[in-house]
Amino acid sequence: MAHEAFRLDDAVAILKRTPASLGALLEGLPETWTRATEGDGTWSPYDVIGHLIHGERTDWIPRARHILAGETRPFERFDRMAQFAESRGKRLRELLATFAELRRDNVATLLGLKLTDDDLGRRGLHPELGEVTLRHLLATWVVHDLDHVTQVARTMAKVYTEATGPWIAYLSILRDRQR
Repeated sequence: MAHEAFRLDDAVAILKRTPASLGALLEGLPETWTRATEGDGTWSPYDVIGHLIHGERTDWIPRARHILAGETRPFERFDRMAQFAESRGKRLRELLATFAELRRDNVATLLGLKLTDDDLGRRGLHPELGEVTLRHLLATWVVHDLDHVTQVARTMAKVYTEATGPWIAYLSILRDRQR
């Protein structure tokens, strides 16, 4: 299987769609679906949206700017659990709207940077992974989105694991990430 090289226009096409995709999947659903988890220590769809919001605020664009500024110090560490405090007491509808607004602004910022191929090759320092390029960061942003869209769908599917009866044998989504 051939894999395409990173293209900013292709990346932006996914980044723009993620909030609408998750909104269409989650908006107005009962908490049975939106607060479900895959077990202890796993995240609900609600938690995932909070995590994506935190990333919009503290990860992708701040790290891109860090790289473009030629910073030699490592990126600030990303708090993968910040959503648990930041989302407390908020409705899912509010989180979805916040995510959509932040993403719209961040995509506009990204496009406003008018990145060149040379810019995409510029390097930064991740606190755990070491040297990374802006291209790596932006590709990861896209795949991170797709990873969490998959996680939301998988978590929701598992609400009906037992209800599927013998069809579970045909439903790989119910076997993925079993604990």
